[in-house]
Amino acid sequence: MAVIVAHPDDETLWAGGTMLRHPSWQWFVVCLCRASDSDRGPKFFRALKELGAQGVMGDLDDGPGQQPLANEQVEAAIVEMLPQSRFDLIYTHNPTGEYTRHLRHEEASRAVIRLWSSGKILAKELRTFAYQDGNKSYYPLAEPADVAVNLSSKIWKQKYELMTKIYGYGPDSWEALTTPKSESFWKFSKAAPAMRWLDNGGKK
Repeated sequence: MAVIVAHPDDETLWAGGTMLRHPSWQWFVVCLCRASDSDRGPKFFRALKELGAQGVMGDLDDGPGQQPLANEQVEAAIVEMLPQSRFDLIYTHNPTGEYTRHLRHEEASRAVIRLWSSGKILAKELRTFAYQDGNKSYYPLAEPADVAVNLSSKIWKQKYELMTKIYGYGPDSWEALTTPKSESFWKFSKAAPAMRWLDNGGKK
């Protein structure tokens, strides 16, 4: 199973409960940004150990300016970092992101869907994170999507502790307050519908 995200902590925030619920699955996490971040880089690999996953980090620009990246650049980074091209299941961001808004999340989602559609990566199923924040009016919440799971208190606590104890976010931080107790995903078994969805702005 592959999880392709923009930043260290995205894997935990949006899909960490799912990963913890399936410890027998072979998880591989691609993080596109922050490989040279001396703080968050090591934390990412500590989090992966707790999640029972392997992974790799890239170093796409993630500076405060947030200039758009070319589709080809993001796609090439993903292909280079994946250990193989075929997976049973791939998880990634939503084309609209999980909150209002983060360009790198949107670019990651678009790149994964385009790669799947072009056959450069293969998957039996693609799942995109399904969260929204009401245009910043509340913390991101899981949508009633194709796959929706309410996390047990035990699993959520493990996930929350990854955010606070491993990644080091304080209890009053946006990240800690956001940490979803439910996780949901839009799922696609064929690339063509996912590409049409992308072309429609990622709106169901």
